[in-house]
Amino acid sequence: MFLLSPYAKDVRFPSAELASREGLLAVVGDLSVERLLEAYRNGIFPWYNEGQPILWWSPDPRAVLLPHRLKISRSLRKTLRAKKFRVTFDQCFEDVMRACAGPRRKQENGGTWITADMLAAYTELHRRGHAHSVEAWMEDRLVGGLYGVALGGAFFGESMFSRADDASKVALVHVTRQLETWGYTLIDCQLPTDHLARLGAESITRGDYLALLRRALARPGRAPPWYFDIDPAIG
Repeated sequence: MFLLSPYAKDVRFPSAELASREGLLAVVGDLSVERLLEAYRNGIFPWYNEGQPILWWSPDPRAVLLPHRLKISRSLRKTLRAKKFRVTFDQCFEDVMRACAGPRRKQENGGTWITADMLAAYTELHRRGHAHSVEAWMEDRLVGGLYGVALGGAFFGESMFSRADDASKVALVHVTRQLETWGYTLIDCQLPTDHLARLGAESITRGDYLALLRRALARPGRAPPWYFDIDPAIG
Protein backbone atom coordinates (compact mmCIF):
# COMPACT_ATOMS: atom_id res chain seq x y z
CA MET A 1 0.00 0.00 0.00
CA PHE A 2 1.35 3.40 -1.02
CA LEU A 3 1.10 6.70 0.84
CA LEU A 4 0.02 9.59 -1.38
CA SER A 5 0.88 13.23 -1.03
CA PRO A 6 -2.05 15.23 0.39
CA TYR A 7 -1.34 18.13 -1.94
CA ALA A 8 -3.43 18.54 -5.09
CA LYS A 9 -0.46 19.71 -7.15
CA ASP A 10 1.01 16.19 -6.96
CA VAL A 11 -1.80 13.94 -8.19
CA ARG A 12 0.26 11.01 -9.43
CA PHE A 13 -0.57 7.40 -8.53
CA PRO A 14 1.54 4.27 -8.52
CA SER A 15 0.60 1.79 -11.22
CA ALA A 16 -2.72 0.04 -10.62
CA GLU A 17 -0.87 -3.21 -11.30
CA LEU A 18 0.78 -2.77 -7.89
CA ALA A 19 -2.51 -2.96 -5.97
CA SER A 20 -2.88 -5.68 -3.37
CA ARG A 21 -4.68 -8.92 -4.05
CA GLU A 22 -7.82 -7.34 -2.54
CA GLY A 23 -7.38 -4.26 -4.72
CA LEU A 24 -6.08 -1.69 -2.23
CA LEU A 25 -3.43 0.50 -3.85
CA ALA A 26 -2.90 3.70 -1.85
CA VAL A 27 -4.04 5.78 1.10
CA VAL A 28 -4.65 9.50 1.78
CA GLY A 29 -4.20 12.02 -1.06
CA ASP A 30 -7.26 14.23 -1.59
CA LEU A 31 -10.50 14.39 -3.55
CA SER A 32 -9.57 17.26 -5.83
CA VAL A 33 -10.95 17.19 -9.35
CA GLU A 34 -7.44 16.77 -10.74
CA ARG A 35 -6.65 13.76 -8.55
CA LEU A 36 -9.99 12.08 -9.15
CA LEU A 37 -9.62 12.38 -12.91
CA GLU A 38 -6.07 11.06 -12.71
CA ALA A 39 -7.33 8.11 -10.68
CA TYR A 40 -10.05 7.18 -13.16
CA ARG A 41 -7.67 7.49 -16.11
CA ASN A 42 -5.48 4.89 -14.43
CA GLY A 43 -8.18 2.43 -13.36
CA ILE A 44 -8.31 3.59 -9.73
CA PHE A 45 -11.18 4.88 -7.60
CA PRO A 46 -11.72 6.06 -4.00
CA TRP A 47 -13.75 3.93 -1.60
CA TYR A 48 -13.72 4.36 2.16
CA ASN A 49 -16.06 4.76 5.12
CA GLU A 50 -16.66 7.74 7.36
CA GLY A 51 -13.78 8.10 9.81
CA GLN A 52 -11.27 6.33 7.57
CA PRO A 53 -8.50 7.96 5.53
CA ILE A 54 -9.12 8.11 1.78
CA LEU A 55 -8.46 4.66 0.33
CA TRP A 56 -7.76 4.11 -3.37
CA TRP A 57 -8.61 0.81 -5.09
CA SER A 58 -8.08 -1.12 -8.30
CA PRO A 59 -9.74 -4.51 -7.75
CA ASP A 60 -8.89 -7.75 -9.50
CA PRO A 61 -11.15 -9.08 -10.93
CA ARG A 62 -12.93 -5.99 -12.21
CA ALA A 63 -16.62 -5.84 -13.18
CA VAL A 64 -17.36 -4.24 -16.53
CA LEU A 65 -20.38 -3.88 -18.76
CA LEU A 66 -19.61 -3.66 -22.46
CA PRO A 67 -22.55 -1.70 -23.90
CA HIS A 68 -23.14 -4.07 -26.83
CA ARG A 69 -23.43 -6.99 -24.39
CA LEU A 70 -26.23 -5.51 -22.31
CA LYS A 71 -28.83 -8.12 -21.39
CA ILE A 72 -32.48 -7.12 -21.12
CA SER A 73 -34.82 -9.75 -19.72
CA ARG A 74 -38.27 -10.27 -21.17
CA SER A 75 -39.90 -8.74 -18.09
CA LEU A 76 -37.61 -5.72 -18.14
CA ARG A 77 -38.23 -5.18 -21.86
CA LYS A 78 -41.95 -5.21 -21.07
CA THR A 79 -41.40 -2.53 -18.43
CA LEU A 80 -39.42 -0.42 -20.90
CA ARG A 81 -42.17 -0.66 -23.52
CA ALA A 82 -44.80 0.29 -20.96
CA LYS A 83 -42.84 3.53 -20.32
CA LYS A 84 -43.55 3.25 -16.62
CA PHE A 85 -40.68 5.62 -15.86
CA ARG A 86 -39.52 8.91 -17.33
CA VAL A 87 -35.72 8.93 -17.53
CA THR A 88 -33.53 12.05 -17.62
CA PHE A 89 -29.90 13.10 -17.53
CA ASP A 90 -28.35 15.52 -15.03
CA GLN A 91 -31.56 16.95 -13.58
CA CYS A 92 -30.71 16.54 -9.88
CA PHE A 93 -27.19 15.18 -9.46
CA GLU A 94 -26.90 15.86 -5.72
CA ASP A 95 -30.30 14.28 -5.03
CA VAL A 96 -29.21 11.12 -6.83
CA MET A 97 -25.99 10.95 -4.83
CA ARG A 98 -27.86 11.46 -1.57
CA ALA A 99 -30.34 8.74 -2.51
CA CYS A 100 -27.45 6.38 -3.30
CA ALA A 101 -26.04 7.15 0.16
CA GLY A 102 -29.33 6.45 1.93
CA PRO A 103 -30.96 3.24 3.18
CA ARG A 104 -31.51 0.64 0.49
CA ARG A 105 -34.61 -1.34 -0.32
CA LYS A 106 -34.93 -4.97 0.77
CA GLN A 107 -32.48 -4.36 3.65
CA GLU A 108 -29.46 -3.99 1.43
CA ASN A 109 -26.42 -2.28 2.92
CA GLY A 110 -26.61 1.49 2.78
CA GLY A 111 -24.10 3.50 0.82
CA THR A 112 -22.31 4.84 3.91
CA TRP A 113 -19.10 5.29 1.88
CA ILE A 114 -20.68 8.30 0.16
CA THR A 115 -19.45 10.77 2.76
CA ALA A 116 -20.02 14.52 2.83
CA ASP A 117 -16.56 14.99 1.31
CA MET A 118 -17.38 12.54 -1.49
CA LEU A 119 -20.65 14.33 -2.15
CA ALA A 120 -18.86 17.67 -2.43
CA ALA A 121 -16.08 16.26 -4.63
CA TYR A 122 -18.36 14.55 -7.13
CA THR A 123 -20.73 17.50 -7.23
CA GLU A 124 -17.74 19.59 -8.32
CA LEU A 125 -16.92 16.96 -10.95
CA HIS A 126 -20.50 17.29 -12.15
CA ARG A 127 -20.30 21.08 -12.19
CA ARG A 128 -17.24 20.83 -14.44
CA GLY A 129 -18.96 18.38 -16.81
CA HIS A 130 -17.12 15.19 -15.82
CA ALA A 131 -19.80 13.48 -13.70
CA HIS A 132 -23.39 12.72 -14.70
CA SER A 133 -26.57 11.46 -13.11
CA VAL A 134 -29.42 9.46 -14.59
CA GLU A 135 -32.84 9.88 -12.99
CA ALA A 136 -35.90 7.63 -13.18
CA TRP A 137 -39.16 9.37 -12.35
CA MET A 138 -42.74 8.34 -11.67
CA GLU A 139 -44.63 11.54 -12.40
CA ASP A 140 -42.63 14.11 -10.41
CA ARG A 141 -41.18 11.64 -7.89
CA LEU A 142 -37.55 10.52 -8.13
CA VAL A 143 -37.68 6.73 -7.73
CA GLY A 144 -34.35 5.51 -9.06
CA GLY A 145 -31.12 6.39 -10.76
CA LEU A 146 -27.37 6.24 -10.86
CA TYR A 147 -24.34 8.48 -11.21
CA GLY A 148 -20.83 8.15 -12.56
CA VAL A 149 -17.84 9.78 -14.22
CA ALA A 150 -17.23 10.02 -17.96
CA LEU A 151 -13.80 10.22 -19.62
CA GLY A 152 -13.14 9.55 -23.29
CA GLY A 153 -15.24 6.57 -24.34
CA ALA A 154 -15.51 5.19 -20.80
CA PHE A 155 -18.21 5.67 -18.18
CA PHE A 156 -17.33 4.80 -14.58
CA GLY A 157 -20.49 3.86 -12.71
CA GLU A 158 -20.30 4.79 -9.05
CA SER A 159 -23.60 3.87 -7.42
CA MET A 160 -27.28 3.36 -8.12
CA PHE A 161 -30.52 3.30 -6.11
CA SER A 162 -34.10 2.21 -6.53
CA ARG A 163 -37.30 3.14 -4.72
CA ALA A 164 -39.58 1.29 -7.15
CA ASP A 165 -39.29 -2.09 -8.84
CA ASP A 166 -36.99 -1.97 -11.89
CA ALA A 167 -36.31 1.78 -11.55
CA SER A 168 -32.51 1.48 -11.36
CA LYS A 169 -32.49 -1.21 -14.07
CA VAL A 170 -34.43 1.04 -16.41
CA ALA A 171 -32.01 3.89 -15.69
CA LEU A 172 -29.05 1.61 -16.44
CA VAL A 173 -30.58 0.33 -19.68
CA HIS A 174 -31.25 3.90 -20.83
CA VAL A 175 -27.73 5.13 -20.15
CA THR A 176 -26.10 2.00 -21.60
CA ARG A 177 -28.03 2.22 -24.85
CA GLN A 178 -27.33 5.95 -25.11
CA LEU A 179 -23.62 5.54 -24.42
CA GLU A 180 -23.42 2.82 -27.06
CA THR A 181 -25.03 5.19 -29.58
CA TRP A 182 -22.44 7.84 -28.70
CA GLY A 183 -19.56 5.40 -29.26
CA TYR A 184 -18.68 4.59 -25.65
CA THR A 185 -17.09 1.16 -25.36
CA LEU A 186 -16.71 0.59 -21.60
CA ILE A 187 -18.87 0.92 -18.51
CA ASP A 188 -16.83 0.28 -15.38
CA CYS A 189 -18.94 -1.38 -12.67
CA GLN A 190 -16.01 -1.72 -10.24
CA LEU A 191 -17.08 -4.76 -8.18
CA PRO A 192 -19.10 -7.77 -9.37
CA THR A 193 -22.69 -8.17 -8.15
CA ASP A 194 -25.42 -10.62 -9.10
CA HIS A 195 -27.68 -7.66 -9.97
CA LEU A 196 -25.23 -6.33 -12.55
CA ALA A 197 -24.38 -9.79 -13.86
CA ARG A 198 -28.02 -10.33 -14.79
CA LEU A 199 -27.76 -7.19 -16.94
CA GLY A 200 -24.67 -8.43 -18.74
CA ALA A 201 -21.78 -7.27 -16.57
CA GLU A 202 -18.80 -9.61 -16.51
CA SER A 203 -15.68 -10.03 -14.41
CA ILE A 204 -12.30 -9.64 -16.09
CA THR A 205 -8.74 -9.47 -14.86
CA ARG A 206 -7.21 -6.16 -13.85
CA GLY A 207 -4.80 -6.39 -16.77
CA ASP A 208 -7.60 -6.93 -19.27
CA TYR A 209 -9.54 -4.07 -17.71
CA LEU A 210 -6.61 -1.66 -17.99
CA ALA A 211 -6.18 -2.60 -21.67
CA LEU A 212 -9.88 -1.95 -22.34
CA LEU A 213 -9.63 1.32 -20.45
CA ARG A 214 -6.68 2.56 -22.49
CA ARG A 215 -8.58 1.91 -25.71
CA ALA A 216 -11.73 3.57 -24.39
CA LEU A 217 -9.87 6.66 -23.22
CA ALA A 218 -8.46 7.13 -26.70
CA ARG A 219 -11.98 7.67 -28.04
CA PRO A 220 -13.75 11.04 -28.06
CA GLY A 221 -16.29 11.59 -25.30
CA ARG A 222 -19.62 13.37 -25.39
CA ALA A 223 -19.57 17.01 -24.32
CA PRO A 224 -22.32 18.21 -21.99
CA PRO A 225 -25.17 18.84 -21.86
CA TRP A 226 -26.22 15.20 -22.01
CA TYR A 227 -29.71 14.24 -23.13
CA PHE A 228 -31.45 11.09 -24.36
CA ASP A 229 -32.14 10.80 -28.07
CA ILE A 230 -32.87 7.06 -28.29
CA ASP A 231 -35.65 4.73 -27.16
CA PRO A 232 -34.02 1.77 -25.33
CA ALA A 233 -37.22 -0.28 -25.63
CA ILE A 234 -36.58 -0.61 -29.37
CA GLY A 235 -34.02 -3.13 -30.58
